[in-house]
Amino acid sequence: MTTYGSKRQVSGAHYGLRDWLAQRVTGALMALFTIALLVQVLLPNQCAPGAAGCSWLLSLLPNWLIEWLPKDAMGYDRWAAIFSAQWMKVLTFTLILSLAYHAWVGVRDIWMDYVKPVGLRLVLHVFTLVWLVACTGWAVQVLWRL
Repeated sequence: MTTYGSKRQVSGAHYGLRDWLAQRVTGALMALFTIALLVQVLLPNQCAPGAAGCSWLLSLLPNWLIEWLPKDAMGYDRWAAIFSAQWMKVLTFTLILSLAYHAWVGVRDIWMDYVKPVGLRLVLHVFTLVWLVACTGWAVQVLWRL
């Protein structure tokens, strides 16, 4: 069996650029969501979506970060208001799908690299897929209150 040159046997696992790029793209989407959520949580209520003004984004901050921002309590009402906007639900849904795919690519590679018995690897792949689909379904159910 040759592992180099034109007679190299290629496995069907699709390693390489596609998975590497998927990890980077989903990671970037999750980072953008985190930034969007932090902006919503840290800015006072007058900067909430739909609020007028905002004294232009608190005059572009410092004063050392406006003395560590939140002056009001972060309660259920405010948390629910953040996720009530349709654009935030869509962004959160995108995060859920990104997180599930990111986890699948990472865990699948771990199983393929470190679990040698094919039967055990298959069982772990199936368990991982079922777990990720169940978690994604549950997260969507919570997000849209189904």
